[in-house]
Amino acid sequence: MMNHTDTAREKLIVALDFSEAESALALDQRLGDVVRWVKVGLELFSAAGPRVVRALRDRDRQVFLDLKLHDIPNTVVGAVRAAADHGAGLLTLHAEGGPAMMEAACQARDASGSGLRLLAVTVLTSLDGTEYPTVYRSGEVKDRVAAFARAAHKAGVDGVVCSPLELESLVGVVPDDFLKVTPGIRPGGTPTEDQSRVATPAAAMKAGASHLVIGRPITRAHDPSQAVRDILESLTDL
Repeated sequence: MMNHTDTAREKLIVALDFSEAESALALDQRLGDVVRWVKVGLELFSAAGPRVVRALRDRDRQVFLDLKLHDIPNTVVGAVRAAADHGAGLLTLHAEGGPAMMEAACQARDASGSGLRLLAVTVLTSLDGTEYPTVYRSGEVKDRVAAFARAAHKAGVDGVVCSPLELESLVGVVPDDFLKVTPGIRPGGTPTEDQSRVATPAAAMKAGASHLVIGRPITRAHDPSQAVRDILESLTDL
């Protein structure tokens, strides 16, 4: 039976945002057993490819493969099959790709029999109030996120990626067990850097996040393992 710390550990995903495999694997080694989930994003996957995913899986890590797929359905189907073969546990695709693309991805997920789960990216957390209108022209961020989430759920996707500030807008729009993975997480006192819509780990969890994606506050810490422990401690009473 899991204790509070184990439960919190299941919800934390450490973003290994490095430009080559050696640095990512070295940081992962420093994290030890305080972490279960790690994220491999576009930069690392472009540099190191499937081998870094397999290396992490060999260490018994669960891998969130954050590739934000956005292409014609047939191409996305092939990418989903490959991600399942690599051993990824979570994979992202853009909700903007539309229902046909998302439905095809879900069919490929089901056919793989791998346990892979798909997440639809809604509105990037780097978009602020000034830049958002130049991309989407009209409407509020929360309404756009809710619409993407509704479409993703209807297509059969397992969850969404959104900023913690839009979590409230998903209440009643998707089921409670629909995954809500939130980047833009910054422990108190850490800089926001290129993230515009952010929250602390505890605030995001209280708002309904199922998983928290945290990178630089951990990976650039003097003691990354202790940084994780501090974050987990802030979540144990929730």
